[in-house]
Amino acid sequence: MNGFTLVFLLFVLLTTAVHIWLAARQRATVLRHRQQVPDNFRSQIDLAVHQKAADYTAAKMRLEQIDIIFGALLVLGWTLAGGLDALAALWAGSGWGDLLTGTGLIISALLIMALLDMPMDLYRTFVVEAKFGFNRSSLALYLSVAVKQGIIFLVLGTPIIALLLWLVTHAGTWWWFYGWLTWTAFTLAMFWLYPTVIAPLFNRFTPLEDEALRRRIVDLLQRCGFSNDGIFVMDGSKRSQHGNAYFTGFGSNKRIVFFDTLLKNLQPDEIEAVLAHELGHFKHGHVRKRLILVSLTSLAAFALLGVLINQSWFYTGLGVHHISYATAMMLFLLVTPYFSAVLKPVTSYWMRKHEFEADDYAASQTDARNLIHALVILYEENASSLTPDSLYSAFHDSHPPAPIRIAHLAASHPAPSST
Repeated sequence: MNGFTLVFLLFVLLTTAVHIWLAARQRATVLRHRQQVPDNFRSQIDLAVHQKAADYTAAKMRLEQIDIIFGALLVLGWTLAGGLDALAALWAGSGWGDLLTGTGLIISALLIMALLDMPMDLYRTFVVEAKFGFNRSSLALYLSVAVKQGIIFLVLGTPIIALLLWLVTHAGTWWWFYGWLTWTAFTLAMFWLYPTVIAPLFNRFTPLEDEALRRRIVDLLQRCGFSNDGIFVMDGSKRSQHGNAYFTGFGSNKRIVFFDTLLKNLQPDEIEAVLAHELGHFKHGHVRKRLILVSLTSLAAFALLGVLINQSWFYTGLGVHHISYATAMMLFLLVTPYFSAVLKPVTSYWMRKHEFEADDYAASQTDARNLIHALVILYEENASSLTPDSLYSAFHDSHPPAPIRIAHLAASHPAPSST
C-alpha cells in the first residue's frame, strides 16, 4: 500500500458518503412534503398524483443508495481486491501479443462490468418502473436490446480500443494527443451517425403524420432558422411511459424526434412550445458548447493518462501488478469518476443555466403559458417531484426544479393582462 492507495480510498469513501447523504436528503424532503401539493400547483396537480411522484422519487432514492454502495464495492473489487489484476494475468497467459491481449483485456473487463450492472438495472426496470406504471418492456425485449448494445460495442469499440493501444506503443511521447484526436473524431462520427444508423436499431422512427401539427412545426422551424433531416415520432411507449422530445445530430444530419407518449399527452400548441425549447438549445449553441466541453475534458483526461501510464505507483497503489497500457486505461476509467465528482455541481449548474436560456427562447417564439402547461403535464406524466431537496438538485439535476423553472417563466414572461 502506498500513499496513492490512501488518497484513492479517501476519495471513494467521501464520494460514496456524500452521494448516499444527498440521496437520503432527497428522499426525506419529498416524503416530508408528500401530504400537500405546493401552493403554485394545487389547481393543476391532484394530491394523488403528487403523492405518486413522492413515492416514486423515494423508491428511486432507495435504489440509488444501494447502487452507490454496490458501485463503490465493485470499484474496490476491481482495484485493491485484485479483480483487474487477476483478469490481466488470465489474458497474459494467452500468448497473443501485447496489442491483442490488451484489447481483449479491456473489452472483456467492460463486458463483465455491464453484466454486473445488469441485475440492478433489471430491478430498476421490472420492479421500480413497473410498480409505478412506467415500464412497458418485456424481458425478451430488454435482453434483445442488451444483446444489440453488446454487438454494437464489440463492432465499434474493438477497433477504437485497439487503435488507442497501438498509438501508445508507436506514436511516441505525444501518443495521448493523437489518442485524443482519434477519440474526438470517433465521438463526432458517432454523433453524426446516431440519428440514422444507431437509433433505428433500437426504436422505430416514423415521419410525423399529423399534417396540421407538421405544418405548425415547419413554420416554427422556419422562424427559428433550423434546417433538419425530418420530423419523426419514436415508439418510446414500447419500453416506457415516460415522454420526451429532442433533436439529435448536427450539420445537415439533424433530426427532430417526438416520443409517441408526448404527442398523446400534449396539445399542438404545447408540443410547439416544447419543441421551441429544444430549438432554444440550438439557437444558443448549447450542443456546440457541450461538445467543446466534452472535447476539452477528454483532452485533459488523455494528457493526465499520458503521465500516469508510466508511473508504477499508479498501478501498485490500485492493486495491479501486471503493468501494461491496457491495465492503465482500465484503472483510469475505474477511478476517475471518484476524483472528478467534485466537478459535478459545476457542470449541473451550467446545464441548468442552459435550460433557463432555452425556456426564455421558447417563450419568445411561443406563448409562455403553453410551455408552462406542457411542463406541468410532463412533470405529472413522468412523476417528477415538485419538492426536491435543494442540495440534491444543485448537485445532480441538469434541469431546474419544477417550481423554480415555472416561476422563472411566469416572472420573465407574464401573461398579457385582460381588458
